[in-house]
Amino acid sequence: MGAGAPGVAARGIAGHRLGPVALVVAGGLSVQFGSAVAVLLMPRAGALGVVTLRLVLAAAVLLLICRPRVRGYGRADWGTVLAFGAAMAGMNVLFYLSVARIPLGAAVTLEVLGPLILSVVASRRLMNLLWAGLALGGVVLLSGGGLDRLDPLGAGFALAAGAMWAAYIVFSARTGRRFPQADGLALAMAFGAVLTLPLGVVDAGDKLLVPSTIALGLGVALMSSVLPYTLELLALRRLPAPTFAILMSLEPAIAATAGFLVLQQSLAVTDALAIALVIGASMGAVRSQIGRGRRKPPGGRAPGRLRGTPEGDA
Repeated sequence: MGAGAPGVAARGIAGHRLGPVALVVAGGLSVQFGSAVAVLLMPRAGALGVVTLRLVLAAAVLLLICRPRVRGYGRADWGTVLAFGAAMAGMNVLFYLSVARIPLGAAVTLEVLGPLILSVVASRRLMNLLWAGLALGGVVLLSGGGLDRLDPLGAGFALAAGAMWAAYIVFSARTGRRFPQADGLALAMAFGAVLTLPLGVVDAGDKLLVPSTIALGLGVALMSSVLPYTLELLALRRLPAPTFAILMSLEPAIAATAGFLVLQQSLAVTDALAIALVIGASMGAVRSQIGRGRRKPPGGRAPGRLRGTPEGDA
């Protein structure tokens, strides 16, 4: 990731020995509470206007802090970072269109199916499939056992956002390996901002220039983009994509909590049971990964890398 604050933050995190799991959880808390703030901002700027504010302001912050180097990269490097930016933009646009129509917890519940499917497809270990299945059960329970109570278009946007989230995981890992520190993230964020800017201008117009709206948008950008994406990119350098994807099962629980605390969206008893299921699945995945990491395979191959995953293919 580039010179500046993210690099200092990365060294501080390493110095305190916080593992990649802690990075993912911290990123999840930040992004979901940021999303709750974004929902509050939508009446002012619209869903696409909020996306534009989030990505444009996040890109400005990252470019200012990182000052990424743009020379010395090949076509494959630029292809990776542009794909990362496109996935990021698509994920955000679709997700905000979703939360404009359905509750935050339900939207994230549907969206997390993308990472879960990635986990099942990428992993060749039976245990990862079992944990993913448990998490999927929690996702289904959190959705209320059916989608008929949700706006169909909002549910569709959430499912499409999940597909983009899976792509985001893959290209975030590849970008983290090809670009130093936060350089790749800053460049990808800038490309995503360029893609969404016309949509936001059409949707919100001069509402995007209101100082109070910009201030709230900056808060959303920091909470929902700069901090969590930096933490996730760091985590993906040390965590296999299947395990990372299963950890994303925590997102519906975090989102439901943020929706309850910030947006007064109620939680039922079944929601609490679903939260317990997804947390249990995530803890199981982490314990399984830690146990595997302690058993170094023959030939010095780095533990935790699965053939067929982005890390294994590097």
